[in-house]
Amino acid sequence: MTRSVPSSEVSVEQVRYSSSDPYLGLLPELTHEGLESIHQVNSKNQYGIDQQINIVDELPLTIKVDSEELVTLMTLGSRPELLVLGYLRNQALFEHPGQIKSVQVDWDRELAEVTTRDGKGLQGFDTSRKTVTTGCGQGTILSCTLDKLYEHRLSPTTVRQSEIYRVLNRVKDYNKAYRAAGSVHGCGLCQAGEVMMFVEDVGRHNAMDTISGEMWINGMPGHDKIFYTTGRLTSEIVMKSALMGIPVLVSRNGTTNMGYELAVELGVTLIARAKSRQFCALNADNMVFDASPPKPSRMNADHRKTH
Repeated sequence: MTRSVPSSEVSVEQVRYSSSDPYLGLLPELTHEGLESIHQVNSKNQYGIDQQINIVDELPLTIKVDSEELVTLMTLGSRPELLVLGYLRNQALFEHPGQIKSVQVDWDRELAEVTTRDGKGLQGFDTSRKTVTTGCGQGTILSCTLDKLYEHRLSPTTVRQSEIYRVLNRVKDYNKAYRAAGSVHGCGLCQAGEVMMFVEDVGRHNAMDTISGEMWINGMPGHDKIFYTTGRLTSEIVMKSALMGIPVLVSRNGTTNMGYELAVELGVTLIARAKSRQFCALNADNMVFDASPPKPSRMNADHRKTH
C-alpha cells in the first residue's frame, strides 16, 4: 500500500515541486528482497592448507521502467529497491518519488520492475546515450542527466574541521562487509559528526545511489549533511552529491581534476585523502579550521628556530 508523507516530513527540496502534481506526497510500493551478501567458500592458503574465507556477492540487476529496459547494475543486492530509487533520482529521471507507483525486485529473473503512476515510462528522455564512468562497479551517466545537472547548483555552507574529524572517527565502525571479505566500497550519510546511514556495495556508485533512495523516500534534505565514501571523488560522484543536495564530500581517497572542476561549478566542497586527522580540502573557502591538529615535529622545530 502506498502512503502519504505527512507535511512535517516533506524536505526543503520538495518545495520547488508543483503543488498541483497529484502524486506529490505519495511513496512507491517496495518489495523487500535484500540478500545476505557475505558467503563462505573453501580455499587454500599459501601453505596449501584448506581454509574457509568470506567473499561477497556480485549480482546483475536489470532496471526496467514501465517495461522499457534502462540499465543493468552489478550489486551486492543488500538493499535493491533503494538502489533502484536512488539511481533513478541521481539520473534526474524523476523529480519526486511519488511519480513512481512501485519497485518490484525479482532475483530469479535478476530484474527490478519500476512502474510509474502515469504509465508514460521514460518518454521525453534520451536514455540511449550513456557514459561509462571510472572505478570498480562502473557507473553510468545518461545524457539527459547532464542536461539537468546545472539546475542543482548548491548554496555555500559552512564546513567545520571538527565535524570532519568526528565523521572520520565514526565511519571506522561501519565497514562490516569490507572487514569480513574486502572487495567492496562503503558510503556514509553523516550529520553533526554522526553516521545516519552506511551502505556497502560492489562500487561506490551503487552505495551512494542506495543512500540517495533512502533520503528520497523519506524526504530528507541534503543541505545539512556530509557524505563519506571510501572511493575516489570523480565527476560522477560530485554530480550525484549535487543532485542529492549534499554540499560536502569526504573521501579517504583522492579526486580527479574533472571532479574538482565540477565541484567548483556546482558548489561542492571536497575533503580528499582524509585519514585520521589529515586531509586535503578543495573548493574550501567556506571551511572553518576550528580543530587544528598538532603540528608535525619538524614544523615545531623550524618554528622554534625563528624565535
